[in-house]
Amino acid sequence: MKKLSLTAFTLAALLLAAPLHAADKPTKTTAQVKSDLYVTATEAYDLLQQDKTTLLIDVRDPIEVMFTGFTDEADIHVPYMISDRTQKHAKKPSYAMKKNENFFKEVSEKLEEMKISKDTKLIFMCRSGSNRSAPAADMFYEAGFKNAYTIVDGFEGSPSKEGKSKGVRDVNGWRNSGLPWSYNLNPDKMYFSTN
Repeated sequence: MKKLSLTAFTLAALLLAAPLHAADKPTKTTAQVKSDLYVTATEAYDLLQQDKTTLLIDVRDPIEVMFTGFTDEADIHVPYMISDRTQKHAKKPSYAMKKNENFFKEVSEKLEEMKISKDTKLIFMCRSGSNRSAPAADMFYEAGFKNAYTIVDGFEGSPSKEGKSKGVRDVNGWRNSGLPWSYNLNPDKMYFSTN
């Protein structure tokens, strides 16, 4: 049997060719994105540290951010969906959510102010990496931002499947991975409705 030997150059070429941040593609279709770019919260944080041009866009509702925390690593906070306190959710014991009709416009304006090119890596984060961050990433992918990522485990992570905290989102995600976050909101990054 022939022994393979890799030179430092060949090894470096292989490492550069492989994606540095590539979480598995979610099986849940609502969590899949057209760019096919997926990261865990930890991978997103690493990418933000390694490439200072990468932007983190938090698309959670301001009420959610106020009660579950926020990371100052986020460059932009604009909700993809907003709680509608006039209606109950059709299936859950919570408020209904409605799409923020100004989402694309508001994020685009912030990107323009920051003079962001369409080659910039945009990482979208919601609570769990599904119904908000994925369609938000798709919206910007379709607008020409081909490096539109979604964080598959979101800010709060996955729910526990057993034990005393069964159903509580305390597995993985930004908040449970030891990444920087706080209940103190940065006034410069807080979302204020324009309506």
